[in-house]
Amino acid sequence: MKKISIIGTVGVPANYGGFESLVENIIGENASSDISYTIYCSSKNYPNKLDTYKGATLKYISLDANGVQSIVYDIISLIKATRKSDTIVILGVSGCIFLPIYRLFSKKRLVINIDGLEHKREKWGKWAKHFLKYSEKMAVKYADVIITDNKGIQDYVKEEYSKDSALIAYGGDHVLQNLSDNECLSILGKYNIEKNNYYFSVCRIEPENNVHITLEAFDKSKDKIIFVGNWNRSIYGQELYNKYKDSKNIALLNPIYDLKTLYALRKNCKAYIHGHSAGGTNPSLVEAMFFNIPIIAYDVVYNRETTENKALYFSDSDSLVYSLKQNDSLLKQCAENMHEIANRRYKWDIIAKQYEELY
Repeated sequence: MKKISIIGTVGVPANYGGFESLVENIIGENASSDISYTIYCSSKNYPNKLDTYKGATLKYISLDANGVQSIVYDIISLIKATRKSDTIVILGVSGCIFLPIYRLFSKKRLVINIDGLEHKREKWGKWAKHFLKYSEKMAVKYADVIITDNKGIQDYVKEEYSKDSALIAYGGDHVLQNLSDNECLSILGKYNIEKNNYYFSVCRIEPENNVHITLEAFDKSKDKIIFVGNWNRSIYGQELYNKYKDSKNIALLNPIYDLKTLYALRKNCKAYIHGHSAGGTNPSLVEAMFFNIPIIAYDVVYNRETTENKALYFSDSDSLVYSLKQNDSLLKQCAENMHEIANRRYKWDIIAKQYEELY
């Protein structure tokens, strides 16, 4: 029996982000009687604690998994997991600053997913960027196996640290729901939109997701877009919301967590707009690719690698407007390509097997 602990996330059941969905689906696809999982969770996020979930044992740490506390949270999780595991999977690098000390007393096998290049994100200050870069360096130095989720990140690790890494992306087929056409139309009706008559985007409202470029383009084109995000979280989001909230063709919606509603909005849009410019393989892009719809993505290496250069791409508002005007046959071919790639590369049973091979 292989004893595998996973640390570095808020926990499961997943209710936060990409890493949480990753854990949820890895343990959900575990059909092997030879693997037993223990997941370390933040008790701050789970007032109703479970002992087990999808066959995995859950352990709780009384700290926040995000923010400054995440460093201590990850370190405590790592120490506790050491007693119970053959292999420890670490998701993210914030606690990896502890690894030089950890390696003095433990030789446990560490499989570390370094995520996107966090130290390059605009939202972090100078000190935070320096800390994240150092943590990334320690992760790469002391890991037995490094996981990168995108060819662009894999190339970076090779160039920056002269280290090879295992390339494993995210799955996205968990978003597919068993909804009838009538149920979808009913949901669309609540938002006063018609099938194939609008574009769709959903993301955290941050500059690196180029929300301003997307909204500027739709302000020019007058095409209809439904844009879901946390508009009140930052000054950036608030300013954009106030600027475009009265536009007749731009609907700015607050976060939607209901999977059926999101399914209906994604499945029936004319195309999905993906503005992310940082990180590696983005979960929301992978998810959208399963809907057999055209993808118009911001032109960076990560998005091109994820979509195998077969999506449409934009770099400013004018190039996005141009992409919106492409003919139906090109858009149809784009949609078919995205669907084929998703089913070939981004199904959770494939991702789970790739992780299991590393243990």
